[in-house]
Amino acid sequence: MNSNFFFKKKNYKLQEILSKDKIKKNFIINDIKPLHIAQKNDLTFFDSIKYKDEASNTKGGACITTSKLERFLPENTQRILVKNVLFDLSKILKKIYPTADIDYPDFSLKKPEKNKYRSVKFGNNVLIGKNVKIGKNTMIGSNSIIEQNVVIGKDVIIGSSVIVKNSIIGDRVVMQDNCKLGQKGFGFIPIKNKNIKFPHIGKVVVEDDVEIASGCTIDRGSIDDTVIGKNTYLDNQVHIAHNVSIGSNCMIAGQVGFAGSTKIGNSVSIGGQAGVSGHLKIGNNVKIGGGSGVVKDIKDDQTVMGYPAVSLKNFLKDQKK
Repeated sequence: MNSNFFFKKKNYKLQEILSKDKIKKNFIINDIKPLHIAQKNDLTFFDSIKYKDEASNTKGGACITTSKLERFLPENTQRILVKNVLFDLSKILKKIYPTADIDYPDFSLKKPEKNKYRSVKFGNNVLIGKNVKIGKNTMIGSNSIIEQNVVIGKDVIIGSSVIVKNSIIGDRVVMQDNCKLGQKGFGFIPIKNKNIKFPHIGKVVVEDDVEIASGCTIDRGSIDDTVIGKNTYLDNQVHIAHNVSIGSNCMIAGQVGFAGSTKIGNSVSIGGQAGVSGHLKIGNNVKIGGGSGVVKDIKDDQTVMGYPAVSLKNFLKDQKK
């Protein structure tokens, strides 16, 4: 399923948005994409050595990066060298996608048309935006809002007072009361005592058979998407930040928080009130104890606990001291 949520102001050439002295080969920018999915007519970015493997394999036509990182890029990727990658990228995003830095109200919202959604059951005071697609036998509870261009699969159950925007929802998803999906993430760049908002042009993708309990918040991606894998269960009040990817068959207990761009493997279990820092990779079959603070990558099949989170064996040893 595909859906567009943010539209380019126009098709820009590189020289229209960047200094001509930085451009060796001019081309029309198809889109701005992360390193791992960028193609030859896309503009990408590389701001941390943590992503050197993705950088070395990127197919992007041009990459915004620094003089210290450019050596990791393929020869045929054009380098655009800057001092602050994210700051320059934010300026480009605002020019190409002028509506992506603020969540503007959806003035297309109105009561659902019965002829359009014949097999869908709606509670009281539900509002639906334009171009929304909803699958058969879906139920949406009272006071919920589904904003424009959202795609919802079949046999989905959405509770009361839920807000969904900039999202694609799979089949047989359950979303309980007071959830919010697809809002702009908490992305800022500190520049000279001022915080610059970073535009978010990604979306939320919730795959089939996911259950999201009450009060969960899932931010849309900034450049990449925020993804919840198949058959994953989120307990009450879980927060998932921009660009986070959670694999399939995961169990996330209440009040767990994920910082941006962290990747969670398959069949991961996380206890209540744990926190996972940003830009980490958590392997498959990992178990994280309740109240833990994860600040570094975790390999497959590990069990960790504590703050900072360490192996369960070391945690228990420390408790005996």
